[in-house]
Amino acid sequence: MGSVATRLLSIVWTLQSRPLVTAGELAADLDVSERTVHRYMGMLDEMGIPIASERGRGGGFNLVRGYKLPPLRFTPEEASALYLGADVVRRISGLASYRDAAQAARAKLDGVLPDQLRELAAQAQQQILITGFERMDYGPWEDTLATLRQAMRDQRRLAMAYRTGGQAETAERIIDPYAMVHQWGYWYLVAYCHRRSEVRTFRVDRITGLTPLNEGFRRPTNFDVAEYLEQSMSQDWPVSYRVRLRFRPEGAFRARDARGWDSFVEREDGAVEVTYSASDLYWAARIALSYGSDAEVLEPPDVVERVREQVQYLINQYQHQER
Repeated sequence: MGSVATRLLSIVWTLQSRPLVTAGELAADLDVSERTVHRYMGMLDEMGIPIASERGRGGGFNLVRGYKLPPLRFTPEEASALYLGADVVRRISGLASYRDAAQAARAKLDGVLPDQLRELAAQAQQQILITGFERMDYGPWEDTLATLRQAMRDQRRLAMAYRTGGQAETAERIIDPYAMVHQWGYWYLVAYCHRRSEVRTFRVDRITGLTPLNEGFRRPTNFDVAEYLEQSMSQDWPVSYRVRLRFRPEGAFRARDARGWDSFVEREDGAVEVTYSASDLYWAARIALSYGSDAEVLEPPDVVERVREQVQYLINQYQHQER
């Protein structure tokens, strides 16, 4: 969660909605230590927020009966941000339960916001469209996403059957699910993998089975998923193949339109030669094959041979269909 002010406000809202909350529950909600929670309680007391504490087993914190936060007042930008955020949630596949909640939240905003703010928010929705989230429909994985969300809330360990990209076989792993991330049009799971003894990232559509276990876990209080993703994406991926690819003149525009080449050279005859890196033979050949007859692998020999094998396999497959 963000700033101290945001956390303090979150504590008050939590106490207002629940009769008694323990320091441990607040610490888990805010992803901080119980000691920090007690420090926040002192800050709220200094601000004049009437919070009572009950010591001993079954004790906790509550708001003095009758105290309510003053009504929320939104600026036009804040109201527009809420509507736009609800629209983003509605557009992302795999968020069915949150989609209904977003629709309900919008209905509540419509009921409490002044007409002028609603009009300004409606203008923002007409002028700003945020789209392009999807690469695939995650409808078939709704149950998987729901199981992951529940396991994260309950901090429950999972047994997972997972298929690594480029491989047909699945492998069993025991994981502690930390967070889910929607990036590049796909859903990813960030989890501690007991098989690898480290935090790993898994693509949700490659999960073929999940079984909740009778074991809990505690997510590290200092774990920041955004920081983890930034560090993991900045790490150098293992490079096993450096491929040199030649685009014929008629297909050179496809090389110019693509991005991420290690090198790019235009020849006098209009052809283009590029190089790219791949971590395994499967991906090295797959990238080359994606350009069809517009491109030819020049080196290394292993990739040339793999492309040749794949092309011959396709020829045989379609000849069989003709027969």
